[in-house]
Amino acid sequence: MPEAITGNVISLKKTMDQKKLRNFSIIAHIDHGKSTLADKLILATSALSQREMKDQVLDNMDLERERGITIKAQTVCLKYASKDDGDFTFNMIDTPGHVDFTYEVSRSLAACEGVLLVIDATQGIQAQTIANLNLAMQHDLAVIPIINKIDLPSADPDFIKEQLEDVLQIESDNAVLVSAKEGIGIDELMESVTKLIPSPEGNDSGILQALLFDAWYDPFRGVIVLVKVQQGTIKVNDEITMMATGNRFIVEELGTYNPKQEPKSSLQAGEVGYLIAGIKELDQTKVGDTITHAKSPCENPLPGYKEVKPMVFSGLYPISGDDYEDLRDALKKLTLNDASFSYEAETSTALGFGFRCGFLGLLHMEIIRERIEREYKVDLLTTAPTVIYKLITTDGKTVMIDNPTKLKEQKNIDHLEEPYVMGTIILPDEYIGVVMGLVRDRRGIQKKMEYLNPETVLLEYELPFNEIVLDFYDRLKSSTKGYASFDYEFIDFRTSSLVKLDILLNGELVDALSLIAHKDKAFFLGRDLAKKLKQQIPRQMFEVAIQAAIGSKVIARETVKALRKNVLAKCYGGDITRKRKLLEKQKEGKKKMKQIGSVEIPQEAFLAVLRTDDK
Repeated sequence: MPEAITGNVISLKKTMDQKKLRNFSIIAHIDHGKSTLADKLILATSALSQREMKDQVLDNMDLERERGITIKAQTVCLKYASKDDGDFTFNMIDTPGHVDFTYEVSRSLAACEGVLLVIDATQGIQAQTIANLNLAMQHDLAVIPIINKIDLPSADPDFIKEQLEDVLQIESDNAVLVSAKEGIGIDELMESVTKLIPSPEGNDSGILQALLFDAWYDPFRGVIVLVKVQQGTIKVNDEITMMATGNRFIVEELGTYNPKQEPKSSLQAGEVGYLIAGIKELDQTKVGDTITHAKSPCENPLPGYKEVKPMVFSGLYPISGDDYEDLRDALKKLTLNDASFSYEAETSTALGFGFRCGFLGLLHMEIIRERIEREYKVDLLTTAPTVIYKLITTDGKTVMIDNPTKLKEQKNIDHLEEPYVMGTIILPDEYIGVVMGLVRDRRGIQKKMEYLNPETVLLEYELPFNEIVLDFYDRLKSSTKGYASFDYEFIDFRTSSLVKLDILLNGELVDALSLIAHKDKAFFLGRDLAKKLKQQIPRQMFEVAIQAAIGSKVIARETVKALRKNVLAKCYGGDITRKRKLLEKQKEGKKKMKQIGSVEIPQEAFLAVLRTDDK
């Protein structure tokens, strides 16, 4: 009997604690002040002292601090003493802001009951603001709008409140005016969190259901997993199973980040924390997976899980052949910390040994490349990024093509399909004409045009992903003087007239310069690329023919003239046959040289592929 009473007392205490728990995420467009706001909340709750504090404290990588972006989601547990309602525990998740990491953001939101939607008081609502808000709405989360940077002279909070009502259909009465940099409005924000974000639901004594929303590799502890316990309780020494992979592990340690690791004996329903269970490989943990007890598992996994698939592929080759082993080690270590990044060895006749790597998007690719060059001291040559295509054979089989050279190996091709995305562009109305022209050139299909206010327009287009993967964002920014914002999400694969565009130097195929292009654009693309290569390839002692071809049909040609010695310099006067004989001899020599000579392709030639639209 006493045991039962004790159990009930503990159960009651847990329930009381759960009502004082708040799980929330910070979401925003890039550079609207998410990480700065997270810093101020940590400082205001005394989780770190002023001496321990530094800018972007939750961003662990130097690269994150330098670029001012969040690459990995981070969680922190904060204690807050409310003036009216006593002590609260906040579990705060600082999410990435870039479109490449949308899936990670959606899983982080699934671990919350509410979000802080940060909007820059000088810039207003941007494309990623709407995209992130839609994700929050899909999860039925409470939304607290935060109007940040109110200390700036150009800030217009009243206009942002109008936008909240008109564009996002959110009550502006709940909007909190803050300046994360100056620390204005932080107390009001924390009081709003206690009142407007609901406490988590879930029964401590139910069957365990925990959402795995992030994971990374620690060289000393193995894989560290971030979890939100939706139902039940998880304790140290419990045997758990991952529902997507079926892997079983024994829990070695549980705890929360405050923001330093603080071990606990258990995590109960509603709590967010970390889990260590001797997991050796990161691919044994899938973001979005459901963790349950091995002996008494739950019937159904939590909804929303999907496999993260790379969308952009590129070849990474060491400039020096001696660095190949170092590059392989670097890629192996990076996959330990980033399960969405994949690689496999490949060989190019032009570039030698390298790796074909898959990324979530261009920013992801840029970050990986920069980390390899910086952390592992390997100089890299990168081939033009390409998207993944679907090839349907005549007998109905589907083959995924992540490298243009794979098309050559395929027989009995019925048709090709390319990925399409839904792009959202928000821009001042004065640039509508130029942006519509840009999107039309990229084969965009307009789906929506809406005035958010008299000066701002929202455009929605269906676009082929390969048309935006290279330089679309740069061109959009330059043509609108930096005012346009862009966000996209994958829709589906669609049948398209696609061809493989090859580049030949002196009749030899340079596989690393091959591209898959739309039939209507292939001629212009081939012509521009041949012209660019002519400028980049140095002159040789023999003539170099640069050809762009589709199959066996040459569609463009440029010639790099040979360096020529004046063999007639010693002939002054005399018979013309003497001169002819010397010129014929030179011609024979050039012909022989062309047969045995090889053309060195400089790195700039590969960069030319990325800049084919430049005039």
